[in-house]
Amino acid sequence: MRAQRGPTLSLRHLLIALTAIGLLPLAALGAWSVHLAAEYHQSEQERTLLDLARALSSAVDAELDGTVATLASMARTPALEAGDLAAFYPIARDQARAQTEWLGVTLAGSDGRMVFRTTAPYGAAPQPIADPSSLRLALVLRRPVIGHVARGQGGRAAVPVRYPMTDVHGRPYVLTAIVQPDRIMRVVTRQQVPPGSVITVLDGDGAIVARSKGGQDLIGTVPSPSLARLIRLNGPEGAGQTQSIEGATLASAYTRLSRYGWTVAVGAPPVGWAGGPTEGFKWYGAGIVLSLALSIGLASLLARRIVRRIAAVEAGAAALGAGTELALPHSRIREIDAMGTALAAAGARRAAHEQERGRLLDSLADALARREDALEQARQAGRAKDEFLAVLGHELRNPLAPIAGALDLMDLRGDGAGLRERGIMRRQVEHLKHLVDDLLDVSRIASGKLRIDVRPVDLAAVVRHAVVALPDQPIRVQAPDVLWVDGDEHRLAQVLGNLLSNAARFGSTDTRVTLDRADGAARLVVVDNGVGMEAGLAARVFEPFYQAPQPLVRHAGLGLGLAIVHRIVELHGGRVSAHSDGPGLGSRFEIRLPLGAPACATPPAAVHAAAQALRVLVVDDNEDAAALTAAVLRELGHDVRTAHTAAAGLDVQRHGRPTRRSSTSACPTWTATRWPPPCAAPQRGRCGSPPSPATAARRVWPHMRKSTSPCSTCT
Repeated sequence: MRAQRGPTLSLRHLLIALTAIGLLPLAALGAWSVHLAAEYHQSEQERTLLDLARALSSAVDAELDGTVATLASMARTPALEAGDLAAFYPIARDQARAQTEWLGVTLAGSDGRMVFRTTAPYGAAPQPIADPSSLRLALVLRRPVIGHVARGQGGRAAVPVRYPMTDVHGRPYVLTAIVQPDRIMRVVTRQQVPPGSVITVLDGDGAIVARSKGGQDLIGTVPSPSLARLIRLNGPEGAGQTQSIEGATLASAYTRLSRYGWTVAVGAPPVGWAGGPTEGFKWYGAGIVLSLALSIGLASLLARRIVRRIAAVEAGAAALGAGTELALPHSRIREIDAMGTALAAAGARRAAHEQERGRLLDSLADALARREDALEQARQAGRAKDEFLAVLGHELRNPLAPIAGALDLMDLRGDGAGLRERGIMRRQVEHLKHLVDDLLDVSRIASGKLRIDVRPVDLAAVVRHAVVALPDQPIRVQAPDVLWVDGDEHRLAQVLGNLLSNAARFGSTDTRVTLDRADGAARLVVVDNGVGMEAGLAARVFEPFYQAPQPLVRHAGLGLGLAIVHRIVELHGGRVSAHSDGPGLGSRFEIRLPLGAPACATPPAAVHAAAQALRVLVVDDNEDAAALTAAVLRELGHDVRTAHTAAAGLDVQRHGRPTRRSSTSACPTWTATRWPPPCAAPQRGRCGSPPSPATAARRVWPHMRKSTSPCSTCT
């Protein structure tokens, strides 16, 4: 693996960097000390600001207490205590005029409606109550409440100070003084704070009551967003950095410990790092820069001497690469002198290595040539294996057809002896025939000769026919009446048959087949309750010749069925997947195929049985197959002759011409009808009764059609 190259440095720059790195600990220690001092100053400033905010909060509470005390003395007036509001009105009016910061006095009843106000004659129509929430709060809490600052119709800002009381008849009232915030503003402006500081007093709703900057224009507005966020996120008291309304950065502290729910915030220009570099910080930085410049100068002088010696070593290394003689001068630097000696030794070793490298290259060329020969032999062996499988399948099929036909002929004759043995032989022949078909299909897949005849197919009908062909298996089917796809009906039936056989082989006692539409495609699902699979096995079941562990399998196979299923589904433009929740939990196979258009409805061709006995000539180079076919036809009442070569067949035809039937098919009687599948259990007790002669005869023809010998001639 190639090393990832980064930025390079010259020796001079490296020495300078080394010198700077040596100063880093000292610089870091000094910076840390300065940082601690800055943090200390910052914490001290926050503590001082918080103390000032607490003092201002106490002063604001004192001003509000004075107003509350005045209202309390008014509430003890005999006229108000007796409930004589008309007599109390001039007292309240005179008191309001005596207080220069008061805009007026109002009295409200328990229903929240205004009884009178001193700014209007007694008995005047009541006006809506400003800040009704604080009035209700005073009636509920029965204690003084300070309302929210607001501006009246005249544009003057005022704060309602409410005092609840009860007369001798038990009727509750709320006496309210409408107070301008001028007294609070005077408390704020009297404070001695550093230049650039800002003091803000907020009411219980967070609105500005007084501010050291901005004057009357900011009363009733909200503070800066950073200050509002600092107050919202912290507790009753806190400190932090904020941005003022004017845009200045401030170190702020606030307190909300006022008895009336008001907030006092104090902000000042920050000190320490937050306030920018001080004079001491500047001198410290200048010293660090000067020390670094002096160190860089000394490192440059030393680097110049070292670089000259290294240049000589570099020239020697170039000579080593070119294969010329090395000439390295002596150096007073021991490391560089050692490098020169090492280069000389490397030159000697290089010559030896070049010779060894030549020998290795020759060996590598020989190994590559042998590798190519081995690959070609492997490819030839693979082709030979595929050809062997194809020939083996064809050669095995020839003797299988007469064996299966002989069993059918026994059933056709109604011979009751050996029923059980014939059933065993039939099942084993069918199993062997299935293995041979799988071998032939795999050879076609390997050679790329597997083809499908695409036409509209009713997949629902294919599913039902495939299930009916397996009466011994417990299968439940759920499918629509019709579901059309484009494909090969025979191959699709083979796919479902392989999946159902696989379920039976792995011990399924309840197999469910479901066909439906899903996401614009036909979905065919086969679920069994067999031995199941592990996750690694489910990922490899579609590989050719791969088999599950043999203790799990009831009947051994070649491991080709699912590989054939996978290839056929691919040729139909679909996909197949396998899933299992684990050993003993069954398996689930899902196939998705593209939907197709329905086929044009055409009535099936009628099949007519022969009304009379015929003279039939059977020509087949397989003597057993010819004899078996002749025996079946004789059982059906026909006059049959046999021949095993084309010349013999022509000779028989010349001496006794058989009955001729007009047909464009080489074997019209055999290919005109698609017979239903044979009974899987012909013996009595499983199927109910031995098959009829016609049923047994129908079993013979498929075996004959699949023979590799020339098709028998029938007329």
